[in-house]
Amino acid sequence: MKLHWLNRALPRSLYGRAAVILLVPVVTVQLVVSIGFIQRHYEGVTRQMTENILLEISRVVARVEAEPDPFAAAVAAREFARPVAIEATLPAASPVEDIRPIYDFTGRVVTATLRAGLPDLIAVDLGTDPARVDLLIETRSGPLGLSFSRHRVSASNPHQLLILMVGTSILMTVIAYFFLWNQLLPVRRMAEAAEAFGRGKAVPFRPEGATELRRAGAAFLEMRGRIERHIDQRTRMLLGVSHDIRTPLTRMRLGLSLMPESADRTALERDVTDMEGMLEAFLSFARGEGAGPTEPADPGELVEQVVEKARRGGHEVSLGDLPADPVGLVDLRPLAIGRALDNLVSNAVRYGDRAIVSLAATQRVLRFTVEDDGPGIPPDRREDALRPFVRLDAARNQDAGSGVGLGLSIAADIARQHGGTLRLGDSARLGGLAVDLVIAR
Repeated sequence: MKLHWLNRALPRSLYGRAAVILLVPVVTVQLVVSIGFIQRHYEGVTRQMTENILLEISRVVARVEAEPDPFAAAVAAREFARPVAIEATLPAASPVEDIRPIYDFTGRVVTATLRAGLPDLIAVDLGTDPARVDLLIETRSGPLGLSFSRHRVSASNPHQLLILMVGTSILMTVIAYFFLWNQLLPVRRMAEAAEAFGRGKAVPFRPEGATELRRAGAAFLEMRGRIERHIDQRTRMLLGVSHDIRTPLTRMRLGLSLMPESADRTALERDVTDMEGMLEAFLSFARGEGAGPTEPADPGELVEQVVEKARRGGHEVSLGDLPADPVGLVDLRPLAIGRALDNLVSNAVRYGDRAIVSLAATQRVLRFTVEDDGPGIPPDRREDALRPFVRLDAARNQDAGSGVGLGLSIAADIARQHGGTLRLGDSARLGGLAVDLVIAR
């Protein structure tokens, strides 16, 4: 049975959950010791001490009851009470009801024990003077007041053990928290290195900490090395393939330039141009357009440059919403972001007549939005549209020509290299497709 409510109640971080695991046993031990030892032990000691002084009080009361008149009873009360360190007053006027602070737990035992042994007890005062116990007892000669030290019925510093235990537990818990923080620090550093690597950054990382953490860190470094070697080998191979393929294409273009003007020559030149475009798209996707170091750039200027470039190409592309406050410089790969936006704008004007490019910014993300007035993409086909080499021309516009199906894939890859994502939706302003390029700041 899965306790979903417990997972929601627990902290989300590993440090927070480990702290809870550490704190819960400490609090449990505190409660068990407080209830099982302090309450039972000190209540037993208090009851035994109260019963001891109850014998002396009973003798004083018995002597007072034996005297024939109030004067003799008062004299007898003082004579018998003084040797046992009890102050006696006859007659006495207060207290008239039990007085006990709410936090005085042992006082409850004292009062109960005295009432059980003194049937004629009127009141027990434990609050007027915390260091004294005042009693009012009904006798034949009038109310008898007795007063004695509180230490005679309660253990000295009854909560000393509790205070010592709580203080020691707090100190050890703080020390354990610092130790726990130090143990989890390698995990946090490895997570930061993994997150940075996902964004295309190689952050220095050295395995440290416990044996298991060192093994995990070493495995991460080995995995990162294998991925980097694979990317480097793939890039080198594709550069070689590019060089080998471009050479015959160049010869074909040169041969076509020597042919007389004709419809066949124009068609062949168009085919060669398409082949060069496809080759460039394949290489761009394989190289990873999001690779390389980041640098400070102004996202607003990037959007304006993309729009201006599209306008120079004869397309109807306009600048949409921009943040009211300047975004300022953000660490990103401007060439990669520009390439992704160019791909999105090219798709927009290819399948529609108009396009709008907008920018929104928060403290954590930047969102570039490209909208068009084309037929859009059905929701059930949007996931397929982000896959490499998948073309949805039949679902959008048969007259727009053919492509290689890499425009959205390259943009999505660039978004992931920046720790973001690419989302497809519906345009509320133009009625076509809306593509959000979201990247982390």
